[in-house]
Amino acid sequence: MPKVTILVSVYNAEQYVGKCLDSLLVQTLADIQVICVDDASTDGSLQKLNDYASRDHRIVVLHLDTNVGPGKARNEALKLAEGEYTCFLDSDDWLDCDALEKAVAVFEAHERTDCVLFECRYIFTDGRPSYAYPMPEFEVKSGHEAFIDSLTWKIHGVYMVRTTIHKQYPYDDTTRTYSDDNTTRVHYYVSREVRQCSGVYNYLQRDGSVTHVADTSRLNYLRANESMRHTLISLGCDDTTLRIYEQQRWLNLVDTYYFYVKNRSNLSPQERTTFLEVMRRYWQQINYSQRKFGYSHLTSWHLFRLQEETYFLLRRIHNRKTV
Repeated sequence: MPKVTILVSVYNAEQYVGKCLDSLLVQTLADIQVICVDDASTDGSLQKLNDYASRDHRIVVLHLDTNVGPGKARNEALKLAEGEYTCFLDSDDWLDCDALEKAVAVFEAHERTDCVLFECRYIFTDGRPSYAYPMPEFEVKSGHEAFIDSLTWKIHGVYMVRTTIHKQYPYDDTTRTYSDDNTTRVHYYVSREVRQCSGVYNYLQRDGSVTHVADTSRLNYLRANESMRHTLISLGCDDTTLRIYEQQRWLNLVDTYYFYVKNRSNLSPQERTTFLEVMRRYWQQINYSQRKFGYSHLTSWHLFRLQEETYFLLRRIHNRKTV
């Protein structure tokens, strides 16, 4: 049985996936399994994956005939995971050569640890200097503490987890984007202990990535939040934690409305209608009795919109005056 399984979902990443796989094949921890899933790429990604697999038996390649998104693609890979621990590596990212070894060392030094975070380093394609994700150092957190911190991304979601936990809680594939964040939070929530290591995950920042595009895919953010709430309830989450999550859901709605205000001039009339319909449905579903005070809730959707429009207008005016 390999020590670590790495899940690599690939979609039209011919330009990047070589560097990704090279970083795995030179790891100081050699006892690994690399499962690559080609998510119906239309470029030369599949051929490149097959070339790598022909040169190294540790690489397994799956091919999907239909593009399903990273969550579902990773779940196909997860079914074949044989390692004691599992992590993901996006096809345009790469690991420092000792990252896996450093993560495993933490697991083996602390038998109650179920998740180990890498150091996440942002790498930019526009020439800006790289920097580490601004996460406070910590020795150990309970799973519940890590879950709460992940709601605002006080701690990030780039980590290694025991494979038994990952198979029990595979990727949330409710939406094509954002819902995989739910999986991170569930893994933290069910963990006995969460720690960090100094192994570096290099996270490439590209302007063309889906999270930077102004279209209705941004609404998956809210849909994923709904899925997470259902999951927490199914796990028997206590009222205090649900109250914290409802507060976060409310703030995410406000954040999404701000995204809509900033980008609506670039949206089609149908996209603007879709945004308003989804946000209104989400607004209606929030349990306001479980939400903390600190931001007024208005019983009318139209008054809510007026409140947000006024707030963001005043914010723009203030920003102009301070420039």
